[in-house]
Amino acid sequence: MSSQPHHDDLSPRLRALADLMPGTMRDGPGMHEYDGKVADTSPDGIRDALSRLGGDALADAHDEAHLTAFEQGVRHELGELQLHRSNPLQHLWELDVSGYDREYAPAAERDAARIAHLAEWPRVVDNAIASLDRVPAPVAQSLLGAVRGVADGLPDDIPADVRDPALAAHARFVAHVERAAEEGPRSAGLGTEALSRLMGIGEAVEVDLADLAARADTERDRLRAALAEATGRIAPGRVPMEFARELTRQHPGADGVLEAARRWTALAVEFTAERELVPWSDGECRVDVSPPSQRWATAMMAWSGPWEADTPSFYFITPPDESWSREEADEWLEMFSHTTLPAVSVHEVAPGHFSHGRALRRAPGQVRRALHSMTFAEGWAHYAEEMCLEEGFGEYAAERLGDPEWTADHFEIGVWVEALIRVTRLSVAIGMHTGTMTVEEAAARFAEDTPLQGPAALSEARRATFDPTYGRYTWGKLEILALRERAREQWGDGFDLGRFHRALLDLGSPPLGLIGTALERG
Repeated sequence: MSSQPHHDDLSPRLRALADLMPGTMRDGPGMHEYDGKVADTSPDGIRDALSRLGGDALADAHDEAHLTAFEQGVRHELGELQLHRSNPLQHLWELDVSGYDREYAPAAERDAARIAHLAEWPRVVDNAIASLDRVPAPVAQSLLGAVRGVADGLPDDIPADVRDPALAAHARFVAHVERAAEEGPRSAGLGTEALSRLMGIGEAVEVDLADLAARADTERDRLRAALAEATGRIAPGRVPMEFARELTRQHPGADGVLEAARRWTALAVEFTAERELVPWSDGECRVDVSPPSQRWATAMMAWSGPWEADTPSFYFITPPDESWSREEADEWLEMFSHTTLPAVSVHEVAPGHFSHGRALRRAPGQVRRALHSMTFAEGWAHYAEEMCLEEGFGEYAAERLGDPEWTADHFEIGVWVEALIRVTRLSVAIGMHTGTMTVEEAAARFAEDTPLQGPAALSEARRATFDPTYGRYTWGKLEILALRERAREQWGDGFDLGRFHRALLDLGSPPLGLIGTALERG
């Protein structure tokens, strides 16, 4: 479907993985030879695809370990845990056509790919219904909005002979998930052993959940103390979280969020380039509203992939749902407050995900450009927030804004608030999937330990049901910070941030257990 080349030189092992997850390869690395194509996620299709994984070892030891970790991770997710039978998200990815909106190719070519993809929807839904026989009710309830939304916003000019069968299939998918929401098992917990293995195997590391939970508690205590110190400079004597919540209630209206995000994007990109924090500060990043199928996330980056022409990347912002009350909309918009939106923008854009995407385009070798650890990717972007605080982004932004109502302390508070949300995700994911926490208790935990309230707190809690590894942000950040200290010790006077970041990003987006290669080769 694409004028961009089919990569006949892709190694057989990498091709077998790519064939198993065409949507991931299309929208992450930018392998548009998979435009209009979907995976067979039926039980037989998954078994057949898994049987084709593996093969001859690669010459580079790091890349071999990287590729092996991904193969083992997929075997565990789909072979042992069989998540395609319990998680609609596995199938939702196969329906998602939002990636064709991004301008990676001429509009006519992308339109044709979208039509070809929509023509596959009946088959995707048949496979989904054949597989999804054990969906927990909490997972179905949490994903219903995204399942319904995947069909929103389709262009009006889709031919009727494609649109009608596609929408009929989508309606069957929605009905199936709705039944699971009513009739499915009441517990979404994976169990301690399954969560530990799910988190670790694809990251080439063994995970001790008790130890990780203790590290999360220690990090929460550090963040609370840092927040108290920062709020104390602005509002001495005030309760830190109470004052932070007061700050997060100061936000742009729904019609002003995009413009505010564009302003912070420009400042983050300028600062990152001036301080030479990452190897590459080129490319274009646009800010726009999230596609309907992606609105389970508050904000996200869709970058220009390593395998495609150098086209704009997109920083997507999710607006409040039109069905919400004014109070609910205001609570949602608190996530884009004048205090937190700067940190969110650093995370999503520079030196976070957008900058990472620029480095991925230059990563050596097919494995590093194609296979992206989300624990590293989210850990890197979360690390970028605190690193920018250390490097003085708050002062830099305050000077350029010239707004007496916004100071460097506001950026610092925003960084700690965002970090508290991330560390709460880690604690909630462990608690929910080891059976010590319900969705309602998780929402209460978010409401207690972060400024999030109402639908925002509930949305974060529900995400743990279908995204059990979403504690990856804090985990990844902690491992990168630990590696940075090792680099300081080993490199001595030869250490600087630019060198460390280049060595790390030269690995692409590696499994977390392999990041030590940066010290060996950097």
